[in-house]
Amino acid sequence: MTLTMLAVFLGHVLLGLPLFIALLTTAFVGFLFVDFSMIPRMMPQQFFGGINVFSLMAIPLFILAGNLMNVSGLTERLMGFARLIVGHLRGGMGHVNVVSSVFFAGVNGSAVADTSALGSLLVPAMEKEGYPRAFAAGLTAGSSLIGPIIPPSIFMILYASLTNTSVGDLFLAGVVPGLLLGIAFMGMNAWYAWRHRLPKSAQLPSLGQLGLAFMAALPALIAPFIIVAGIVLGFVTPTESGALTALYVALCGVVLGGLRLKECWKAILDTARLTSAIFLIMAASATISWLLSYAQVPEQFVSLLSPYVDNSVVILLLLSAITFVTGMFMEEVSALMLLTPIFAPVAMMAGIDPIHLGIIITLNITIALITPPLGACVFVAAAVSRLEIVSLFRTIWPFVLTAIAVLILLILFPPLTLWLPTLLG
Repeated sequence: MTLTMLAVFLGHVLLGLPLFIALLTTAFVGFLFVDFSMIPRMMPQQFFGGINVFSLMAIPLFILAGNLMNVSGLTERLMGFARLIVGHLRGGMGHVNVVSSVFFAGVNGSAVADTSALGSLLVPAMEKEGYPRAFAAGLTAGSSLIGPIIPPSIFMILYASLTNTSVGDLFLAGVVPGLLLGIAFMGMNAWYAWRHRLPKSAQLPSLGQLGLAFMAALPALIAPFIIVAGIVLGFVTPTESGALTALYVALCGVVLGGLRLKECWKAILDTARLTSAIFLIMAASATISWLLSYAQVPEQFVSLLSPYVDNSVVILLLLSAITFVTGMFMEEVSALMLLTPIFAPVAMMAGIDPIHLGIIITLNITIALITPPLGACVFVAAAVSRLEIVSLFRTIWPFVLTAIAVLILLILFPPLTLWLPTLLG
């Protein structure tokens, strides 16, 4: 049954059908194997049940907050502050690219939005500094992986809804891995700039300049603390935090004069389009997940990996390899929705902390966003930099390997992920 469903899904994807239709057709074929009479009753129930989760309402609200940041000019303020912090270093615009992604990650939670928002501005700026356009686009796509790791994170909210894990703990656990990704990409950029003798593009800023840039960016910098502190301290739920953040960003945009009715309407429309696509995929994926659970596929997977459960590192490496390959050929939300219910019982049997597992799965799924042949961030980076996709796919592999190195480090040293949630109780 599983192999037949996989063949049907891949066939529909190759035909170019919308992903949610491919997933629903795959679920329909699976029900034919299990029990045909369940189709009219269970398929609609699981389809709507998959998105009938209150915490998932946080997703469109965080997306809206990020879109409002873009149209209100707050993103440019963050980039200006990042440029003053690291722009004076060799390869400064590459460092600005990474630091801007770290700042932007604290509101949006979407790697694709990060690539789109920052790429159109930073790729030309890096090219002026002497970077090849392909490297600039590759660094933009690579650094955008920080977005779903540093809170808030759409992937973490999905994982939490599937495993009944604390969203606040997941958000805290993502801080250090996200910063490690940023350090790794900055190190890669520094090596590239030194090897190719790229010039320093800016002078060391004065304290007055830093202070003015910091005050200009402060409204945007406060937003991540509203998100994390509100959830961790128990003042708000993730959904309420998303609403509060969107309202805060909108008010900042109005007060600072960058947000008008036209821009606000554009942000709402963009949010509606992206949210509808995500929720359709989630609903269709939830139908397949329920069917696989009903057919006891997770139990079969657990028995298959049972010889290795005494070694949590081996289990995480195996799960990461499966996730990596799956993410190369499947949309990331659907991959997360399908794999998490299968992987969670294996991790539980191996004694792996569910928070640690959530970060590992999230990072794996995120890396797939820059991995050929379906890496969404690569396609967006190619579009905004006006590059052929094949050329960028050839350039992207060093960034993929850098992210994998951080992933392996997190697998080998779980305290890197767990110390902050443990410290804050």
